Amino acid sequence: MVNSSGLLAKLYNAFNPFEPLPAGDPKYVDCQDVRGDADIEQELGNRMRLADTNTCQLYSGHRGAGKSTELLRLKKYLENREFYVVYFAADEEDIDSEDAQYTDILLACTRRLLKDLKGIASPRPILDWLKGRWEDLKDLAQTPIEFESLGVEAQLTQFAKLTANLRAVPELRQKIRQKIDPYTVTLIQVLNEFLVDAKQHLPNGYKKLAVIVDNLDRMVLVKDAERTNYEEVFLDRSEQLQALDCHLIYTVPISMVYSTRATDLRDIYGDPQILPMIMVKTFEGNVYQPGLEKVKEVIKKRVRQIAPELSLETEIFDSPQTLDRLCLMSGGHVRNLLLLTQDAIGRSEDLPVSEKAVRRAITQARDTYRRAVENHQWCLLAEVSCSKRIINDDLYRSLMYNRCLLEYRYLDDDGEMQRWYDIHPLIQGIPEFKEAVAKLS
Repeated sequence: MVNSSGLLAKLYNAFNPFEPLPAGDPKYVDCQDVRGDADIEQELGNRMRLADTNTCQLYSGHRGAGKSTELLRLKKYLENREFYVVYFAADEEDIDSEDAQYTDILLACTRRLLKDLKGIASPRPILDWLKGRWEDLKDLAQTPIEFESLGVEAQLTQFAKLTANLRAVPELRQKIRQKIDPYTVTLIQVLNEFLVDAKQHLPNGYKKLAVIVDNLDRMVLVKDAERTNYEEVFLDRSEQLQALDCHLIYTVPISMVYSTRATDLRDIYGDPQILPMIMVKTFEGNVYQPGLEKVKEVIKKRVRQIAPELSLETEIFDSPQTLDRLCLMSGGHVRNLLLLTQDAIGRSEDLPVSEKAVRRAITQARDTYRRAVENHQWCLLAEVSCSKRIINDDLYRSLMYNRCLLEYRYLDDDGEMQRWYDIHPLIQGIPEFKEAVAKLS
């Protein structure tokens, strides 16, 4: 038994589930071969590299599956191929995922491009545009300052205050949208003037400009009488989304990709790439050993940074069976894996992490999933667990959005990609689910 609270604390923090890995991080595990050969560099990056004109592509997958880590890898891949890349997570500073519309995204892109490119290009076109709107906007930026009296840096600060209020002050959000929305076309025009200037003055070694807007997949679905906010952003405003004069990648909610508008998305953007789960079980329900080993490797690489001398299966965990159970219960979902591992460590006073601590972490996570399922949805989950298929319906899409249903892919013997679906394994032990399965038989 290893008794070290300092070591436990380091291990606990090594499994932070909310920090994507930067490109080249030694903790990264390449899971391409157990994710149906999904390769972001080949499928998104290569298209951008080969295209003579700007591209606009969508990237999707379950929240927490590892999209941000993959996008940061893509950023590095593109930078090594003469792309200057502006990457940002839209929900960290600029938009509220609970209430997001196109205008919010345009303002977020504008603020971040100004921040990242102001040393390369002149922000004057955008600032002149803002000056023309300032009388209408200064109260919404919550400042009495006259715009013309400010220097360039101070003017940029005022714009940042406006976008910050869009996210942080809900009572101002709709007012800002109403003031900006009639002028989005002219804002795109001046933003493109800024981008043209930037592309002409990129640092040595860069020839193209790309923007990656992450975390738009976290947008919560909002539906009015006729439309959803997803349709407003990705379909109604598609021309404006694509209008920025650079290569573009936006993340998109997985439920939008599986909606009845999927063909419309394909016609506009091409096929969105979807990051599936790590396949830890086969279609037939047997343990898929290559996938299980990959999931173990995710844990092993993080442990190795802290305690390389300790055995994962006997000194970090109390047995190989305890480790296997933890990995299988994650469903091959990376964030769930990290959450379960961190929770089990958090329930331990020393090493190895016991079967009891893992069991309690699983029970706690299972209860969270139980609360996420509405009463009428248990029968749907039972049907998918038997058929391994989903129906193109809002009820199923909502279960995918909250990660009760997971997507897996594999290459068959002919090299063709096959797709199938299953319930999250944590759901299998919930009494309501067991009852729903019994009713099917």
